Amino acid sequence: MNVLGIDTSCDDTAVAVVADGRHILSSVVMSQLRLHAEHGGVVPEVASRRHLEEIRPAITRALDGAGVGLDGITLVAATVGPGLAGSLMVGYNLGRALALGRGLPFLPVNHLEGHIYSAWLQTPQTPEAPQLPTLVLIVSGGHTELVLMRDHGRYRRLGGTLDDAAGEAFDKVGRLLGLGYPGGPAVQRAAADLPTGTDAVTLPRAWLRGGHDFSFSGLKTAVLHLVEGLGPRPEPERIQAIAAGFQQSVADVLATKTAAAAREFGVRGVVLCGGVAANQAVREALRSALPPTMPLHVPPISLCTDNAAMIAAAGYFRRGEAVSGSASGDIQPGLTLLVED
Repeated sequence: MNVLGIDTSCDDTAVAVVADGRHILSSVVMSQLRLHAEHGGVVPEVASRRHLEEIRPAITRALDGAGVGLDGITLVAATVGPGLAGSLMVGYNLGRALALGRGLPFLPVNHLEGHIYSAWLQTPQTPEAPQLPTLVLIVSGGHTELVLMRDHGRYRRLGGTLDDAAGEAFDKVGRLLGLGYPGGPAVQRAAADLPTGTDAVTLPRAWLRGGHDFSFSGLKTAVLHLVEGLGPRPEPERIQAIAAGFQQSVADVLATKTAAAAREFGVRGVVLCGGVAANQAVREALRSALPPTMPLHVPPISLCTDNAAMIAAAGYFRRGEAVSGSASGDIQPGLTLLVED
């Protein structure tokens, strides 16, 4: 079963073809990173206009790369939310139009659920699919969610951020330190450049005892106070030490609280997904916090950031809920993950 996945939730125009929910036949991601870097963040109107220019070429490349035409597609899946309204409209409406024109079933996909199913995509680094029940930590620019996945489509939200998402905190700290956009990779590079023998700055950790929630606003404020005391020409090593301390704090809290939840709920494995899952310190901290026998499923970096292969995979596992392209429905920019009580 070949699923055509489309994702235009933010600033990447992504199209992919995935077979049977696991095998990537093609994956095209047309990045707008350079377009938005000069603004220090995504400009919604600019993003949606670029999607309009790139979505059709991306579909052609994905179909050609997969070696199939539209006649070889069984289902069309497109992101319905959450995301930027103007961006979502491009991929979602084109996906519906394709499904309607070809008489194919259409599936609106929750972008967050797509990130979860990135762990089901088979790659040399991730040959085995997670076993259920599993614990999922979604960490991205807009979300930090800890979710118990009992079965396909069955989720229980255990906790999440009470303020800034982890990725949002990375971006803000990257700007504070003058490291550029996007903040996640910039902070990671600065931390890696800290000279051997130089200590990272010790920064606070919000443990929020007694629950599974997270908070990063206090950590961000602590970095702001440090930056205010640096003066106009701070030494590079000081910037690197702050970046390393910030990264350590985020990774420590994410890993420790996730490992505690994994023990509490007796899961068969842990999934780390979302853009921040590309951060090496977060990956290593979580691996160290979990028991050696506990499987940790982390997609390759190319599948951590936004892509359409994960949307196609989610579409496959939700295929029983597909509708006609002519069915009523619209984008949902503020969509949350549908969870059990």
